[in-house]
Amino acid sequence: MQKRRLGNSDMELTALGFGAWAIGGGGWAFAWGAQDDAQSIEAIQRALDSGINWVDTAAVYGLGHSEDVVARALKGRDKRPYVFTKCGMVWNEQGKVSRRLRADSVRRECEASLRRLKVDAIDLYQVHWPVEDGAELEEGWTALAELQRQGKVRWLGVSNFNVSQLEQVRGIAPVTSLQPPYSLIHRDIEDDLLPYCQTQGLGVIVYSPMASGLLTGAMTRERILAMPDDDWRRGSEDFQEPKLSHHLSLVERMREVGARHGRSPAEVALAWTLRGPAVTAAIVGARSAKQVEGFIQAGDFRLTSEEVREVEEVLGSGSAMAPGGIYA
Repeated sequence: MQKRRLGNSDMELTALGFGAWAIGGGGWAFAWGAQDDAQSIEAIQRALDSGINWVDTAAVYGLGHSEDVVARALKGRDKRPYVFTKCGMVWNEQGKVSRRLRADSVRRECEASLRRLKVDAIDLYQVHWPVEDGAELEEGWTALAELQRQGKVRWLGVSNFNVSQLEQVRGIAPVTSLQPPYSLIHRDIEDDLLPYCQTQGLGVIVYSPMASGLLTGAMTRERILAMPDDDWRRGSEDFQEPKLSHHLSLVERMREVGARHGRSPAEVALAWTLRGPAVTAAIVGARSAKQVEGFIQAGDFRLTSEEVREVEEVLGSGSAMAPGGIYA
């Protein structure tokens, strides 16, 4: 699988990384429903055995459980992948999640993640979501920079930030990467974030490139109706009408394009996301080894410019990323 350097770091990332959101299991605010830990461990190990060299998780996924599962999956492996996690989303005894970036909280979160992940240093430590209070945002980023100086984290990144928030923290300490949502149906970052990151030399690792399962080719109305009550997608507009029909028609176009190459709609969705130079890599979640096998070859799959336009026709308006540049 092809690799790209992540921003100002020394890390060469495979085009795809393993996303550990869903393996946090059920019973919390942004769960995907119940999950079998043994299947999660098998999925992570299959991804690593297939060439993926980084895992992205967060403290809040499963309220610490995802980090525990990642550590179990990595135990005893001869070569450890890069391990990324996030801070800034904390929970109380009742499991209620809130955002917090006070320095003492950031330090406690880092120590807890190091213990759960069983690593000496976190390769990329990211602010999960920004806070509205600018002073608290700066306080949190200053604390992260100190953790980096102490060697507890190697590189610093952010997730879900806008350009002004990136500018604010970059004045305190360098930002290695941004982690935003990006897929065929969520393209807002093309307007300003992708051009900004490319100009400033920031790495971009996108999440939800298959729109939380909508663009895999396996999603149906029946499957959506059968989702458990604690699957956050039940309340998402993307999984409801009138958007759902449009998204499913997009999947059929992707299926047609992929069929010419013996590829699935999921692989087309990933190839589309990775088509331009502004995106370093994509996070792909999996809950079983079988799901890993369904997308693992997408890291080396490329769409032609004609195929990109063919897929985007279903979307109606919207800019298209051109090979070798940001926009056509």
